[in-house]
Amino acid sequence: MTTTKKPPNKAQGEQPTTPLQRTVEDLVEDIQAITREIQELYCRDEIPWIIGVSWGKDSSTVLQLVWNAIAALPPEKRTKTIHVITTDTLVENPIVSAWVRKSLQTLKLAAKKEQLPIEPHLLQPVVQDTFWVNLIGKGYPAPRHQFRWCTQRLKITPANQFIREMVRANGETIVVLGTRKAESSKRAATMKKHQAGRLREHLSPNASLPNSLIYTPIEDWSNNDVWIFLNQCDNPWGQNNKELFNLYRGATADNECPLVIDTTTPSCGDSRFGCWVCTMVNQDKSMEAMIQNDEEKEWMQPLLDIRNELDIKDDRDKRDFRRIWGNVQLFERNKDGEISVEPIPGPYTKYWREHWLTRVLTAQTQIRHTAPENMREITLITTEELSEIRRIWLEQKNEFDDSLPRIYKEVTGEEFIDPRPGAGNSLLGSDEWMVLEEICADDAMHLELMAKLLDTERQFRKKARRVGIYDALEQCFKTSSHSQADAIKNAYLKRDLKEAVDKGDIAKVKQLTLGDVDVTEDKDEESVTDSPGEPTAKAKNWANTKFKQKN
Repeated sequence: MTTTKKPPNKAQGEQPTTPLQRTVEDLVEDIQAITREIQELYCRDEIPWIIGVSWGKDSSTVLQLVWNAIAALPPEKRTKTIHVITTDTLVENPIVSAWVRKSLQTLKLAAKKEQLPIEPHLLQPVVQDTFWVNLIGKGYPAPRHQFRWCTQRLKITPANQFIREMVRANGETIVVLGTRKAESSKRAATMKKHQAGRLREHLSPNASLPNSLIYTPIEDWSNNDVWIFLNQCDNPWGQNNKELFNLYRGATADNECPLVIDTTTPSCGDSRFGCWVCTMVNQDKSMEAMIQNDEEKEWMQPLLDIRNELDIKDDRDKRDFRRIWGNVQLFERNKDGEISVEPIPGPYTKYWREHWLTRVLTAQTQIRHTAPENMREITLITTEELSEIRRIWLEQKNEFDDSLPRIYKEVTGEEFIDPRPGAGNSLLGSDEWMVLEEICADDAMHLELMAKLLDTERQFRKKARRVGIYDALEQCFKTSSHSQADAIKNAYLKRDLKEAVDKGDIAKVKQLTLGDVDVTEDKDEESVTDSPGEPTAKAKNWANTKFKQKN
């Protein structure tokens, strides 16, 4: 069996070897070298370590290497805590999420038993940053490459917050990661760039995390190296690596992890694990394969249906014509070589936000009846998220009909108990909303404006000083007093005016601001005659529009 070898230490006169020269014996030697390297770095100073773990094959390999290295040290040298952090996005693949929680619990108990300074932490995004609060509450569209709002909120921020707190407490940290150059050419280029800026041996700086050094012990390993290690070395904290192997195998479309005999044979482990709602990939092959390969996992089909419904190419019909702050914004679009200027669609409309809430609650209710016993307590959307969504709809969207408790009751058959104090206290409710709908008939913008004005007054009602109410009411008119056609037309007018100003086209600016007209287009009482048969155009402005000339 062949695999990739870790680059030699040129300073010691070692000669490079090609991937075909790498054997299992070479990997064993490499493991021993990495073990010594980990021990040396650990004992060098008092800087705490943080291991970022997703419980996939790479991070599990790094954690196992570190565990074995530290366990081999005398007890008196195990002087500093190693923090193991895992981020739960709350929309992880349920099978993977169950594996992660089981692994964390097993790790914690084993570390305590072996008297190892390893402390696991399960991190989560704050409720304001969760996937459903942003998509269902605020109306953010499903993530796309042009608007990838999820990764920072769900994954990066919780981990970085923990690391920054460690830096504040200790001055510096060493973050141990399972990243490998073989994952992608982009990853390899990034790691090479970081290596060039190393201030200490084996430790790279990180621009986004000051005072945090990055250590990547298996940076030069291949997929095959990882699987050989996991399958040949027993898991030291009692977890079964075969379970992880089967997890990857079950997420491979052809249900096969082939025996790797050369570099042309595909290796098990290319399957993608992540959020079940992810629309950043064309399709969720891992979940599809799990459902296809195992009848006991068919209960996840409702999740896959929701994910596929979110992942549509054009969702403009589901979204507002204004951005989330209420203004129309234009962008230049190039479609098949044709340039057009169009409004940027905004957040999901009220109807579609309520639709997604219904879909998620329905899927959760269905899964709790059809999933295996160990998965029937699954939670797709938490009570805290539902409370925050309700608050956003009431206070930011001004939707005082308070539809969330009604939807929850219709889908689950249970009353929604909101943990937020005073959440149900309101002067306006669903009855007032229905009356307002009747008054406004089919005029959606009129309904929105009236709802905003009424709810703005309600929010200022109990304040001792109503400072800012006029600004708030004015903002209601700015965002909701124009029809869709008028608002878009006004946006085009502003864009044309800006272009005319940038080009110094004074005539165009006057025409757009003062309403200049050409005499050939408008021969009415606003035209005067200098001499018989020779009409002269007169600029149309506020004065001669309001006070028309008399004959």
